[in-house]
Amino acid sequence: MKWLEITVRTTPEGLEPVSEIFVDLGTGGVVIEDPALIYNLALQKGPEEVALQAGAAPPELLSVKGYLPVEPGLEERVEQLRNALLALRLQPSPEISTRELEDADWANNWKKYYHTTKVGEKLVVKPSWENYIPESGKVVLEMDPGMAFGCGTHPSTLLCLKLLEEVIRGGEIVYDVGTGSGILAVAAARLGAARVLAVDMDAVAVRVARENVELNGVAGTVRVVEGNLLDSVERPADIIVANIVADVIIVLAPTAASILNAGGLFISSGIYQGREDEVGAALAANGFTVLDSRRDGEWTAFLARL
Repeated sequence: MKWLEITVRTTPEGLEPVSEIFVDLGTGGVVIEDPALIYNLALQKGPEEVALQAGAAPPELLSVKGYLPVEPGLEERVEQLRNALLALRLQPSPEISTRELEDADWANNWKKYYHTTKVGEKLVVKPSWENYIPESGKVVLEMDPGMAFGCGTHPSTLLCLKLLEEVIRGGEIVYDVGTGSGILAVAAARLGAARVLAVDMDAVAVRVARENVELNGVAGTVRVVEGNLLDSVERPADIIVANIVADVIIVLAPTAASILNAGGLFISSGIYQGREDEVGAALAANGFTVLDSRRDGEWTAFLARL
């Protein structure tokens, strides 16, 4: 199958509304390329680690990418995207570019930059095509993101993984909202959760997540379903994790509060800088107490208790 890669160049302020337009269009998720992360890394590591031109300023624009199948009706969907972007009235106006890709192109691009990564104290995220001999006590997550978001190296995903590692004691019921590649659901199961429900509205993400669940031998613990947010749940949970965007977390907060057991935990991530107060207020308004706020670059995650 061929896919149309749509790239929108915008400011940090435009990140969330542009991402939401992609999701509403049916992409299921987005890929974010933020050159400022490289700039910040250069400042931390020094010129001997990362080349940084003297006096250089951090890049002002980032890229948001979404993928749509090349099929009848594609032109209308792209035009819908353009109109929605114009309606945002962002300044400067977002720049749009497109190119066609094969499934294989996506996979090969991931494999160039995706390598085994240690997360927190115990977790190790390993691409399925790499060899890795685990150290004693390490919990290995073997992943192939395919056409779905969530390889474990994005700051918002790393924050979720670290928090899951800290709060799962064993035997919990966990819901993963917007599962993408399934990495958080797999992590919850491998860390000892008794049952995990992983939900995504994108059929491709559901397929990829199921494949990763099988790859990690946790099919008996993790159930992956196609659905919207928490519409598919049938029983209360001990932990809900949602690595999405601020506006969706705000909408999700009342439902999360109604589904969690008393004392249950809500891990929310994908919150871009400047939106923390809004999300915190929504959590508080629905009976949550924020126990911890973690930041990685321009991204924030909350750990809240009901």
